[in-house]
This record gives sequence, C-alpha cells and structure tokens, in this order.
Amino acid sequence: MPVLSDEARAKVNLTLRVNGRRTDGYHDLESVVAFADCADRLTLTPGADLDLKMLGPLAEACGDTSDNLVLKAARLLADRVPSMKAGSFTLDKALPVAAGIGGGSADAAAALRLLAQLNGLALDDPRIIEVAKLTGADVPVCVNSHSCVMTGVGEALQPLNLPKMPCVMVNPGVPVATKDVFAALGLRNGELRVGVTDVLLQHRWPDGQASLEDWVEALAASSNDLETPALRVQPVIGEVIAALNATNGAWLARMSGSGATCFAIYENTVEAGRAAEKLRREHPGWWVHAGTLS
Repeated sequence: MPVLSDEARAKVNLTLRVNGRRTDGYHDLESVVAFADCADRLTLTPGADLDLKMLGPLAEACGDTSDNLVLKAARLLADRVPSMKAGSFTLDKALPVAAGIGGGSADAAAALRLLAQLNGLALDDPRIIEVAKLTGADVPVCVNSHSCVMTGVGEALQPLNLPKMPCVMVNPGVPVATKDVFAALGLRNGELRVGVTDVLLQHRWPDGQASLEDWVEALAASSNDLETPALRVQPVIGEVIAALNATNGAWLARMSGSGATCFAIYENTVEAGRAAEKLRREHPGWWVHAGTLS
C-alpha cells in the first residue's frame, strides 16, 4: 500500500480566557484559535507493526517515542476499531516542543487523519472524536485544523472565518510545561475567575466579512489569561513580547497557549518578513517563523 502523508499545522491561541476550574480539576476555557502555515510532517507506511521514528531539527526535544501522542492516539483508536490497519509512522519535527502551539496535539491529530484515511473512516466518526478527546485537550481542534472558538476543556468548537493574518511567531527555545503555568494561575477546584453572567454571555466576534483591522481591534480587546502566570514561570516570555512590539508594523503581540511561543500580527507579509529578519539578527538562538494565520 502507498505511503500516506499529512501536515500537522501549528495551533495559535489568538485569545485565551480561563473562566474557572471545574470540580474535577479541569479548566474551563474560551479561546479563538487559528492555524499557522508552519507544521510538522507525519508519514504512515502501512504494515503489521505500530511504531514511530523521529526526524528533523527538533526531534531530540521530543524525548522517548513511547510517550509520544502519535502512538497514544493510534493505540486508543486500535482499541475501538476491530482489526484496524496501521503501520510505521515517521515524524519530521520542525515545531518547538512544549511551546504553546499544540505541536504534539497536531501530530496526534495528523495520526488520526492518516489512520482514518487508511481504514476508510470519516473524521466525524464517533470513535475518532472520542480518541481525540482522550489523547489531549488540544487534539480535537487540531483534527480539522480550522479556525474556531474553542470552549469547555477544548471539546466544544464553533467554526470561524478568519481573514489571512500576516504574522511572526517566536519561541525563545525554552520549554514551558502547561501544568506549571496552570499551577501558577492558582485556581482551586470549583473556583470561577469571572462572574456567572460573564460565563453565560459569549463574546461576539466579527463576522465572516470583517477585515483584518476589525479582527485585530476585537482581539486586542481580549487577552491571554495565562500570559501573566507564564511570565512567572519563564520571564523570557516578556522579552519575546517586547521584541515583537519593537518591530515596525506590529499591530498586536501576545503569547499563544501556555507559552513560550508568542506571535505578532502585521498589516502585510512584507512587514512580517522584515520583522522576522530583524528578530533573527538580534536573537539568533530563537526560533522565528514569518507566515500567515488563518
């Protein structure tokens, strides 16, 4: 059978509101999510044995492959699909690890898409949806990799039509554990960060005809609630945001997810490209990507 291949696009949280912590310990979130044009690449060679090989500039940072979400997702799906066809995965790792851009989750979602293709399953098959939720909170949104409003613990997705957003993404090369950031946020089980009315009232985002300027204005009125606790965990995040704000034409600079990756939105790709060149010159140890979000 032919080798199958797919891209695992980086996820960017344009906003992230933490409404509170549920009694079961999970946090209730509301986030506008977009996807970048930078990605890992995952291939699947059909065969009898399920395994994973790692390639690429950032492969070593992924650690032991036995803990990788690609294999976790595949094993969970195999438990639910009798005689599931699988094989050998190869992951070309280009995205930073523990970076707040859902790299591992995107990889797992790509694995589910490849296994669905190999086994003739639809992406809305209840077993695919169930496994995505069980694999990780960011995996469901990465399965379709489409801009949306993500709520709950990541399972409720409302599609959005975003304009192309020229951007620069920067990671300072320092991994940040999500659990450490939520610990720094310090919510107790059952504690709300906002009033009940705020939780019930959904934020109104621009419609599908809105311009980039309209979207930036709306996004600027929101925030990432994890940015402040993440700065306590890794103060270098503040340096990254300051460096992005110091580039010409940066309309909005913010941290994505639980960090340490940050992004800035620009009026056009030329300005974004110039900003990226400046950041690479001044911070040669940082991972810098210029492209678009959508």
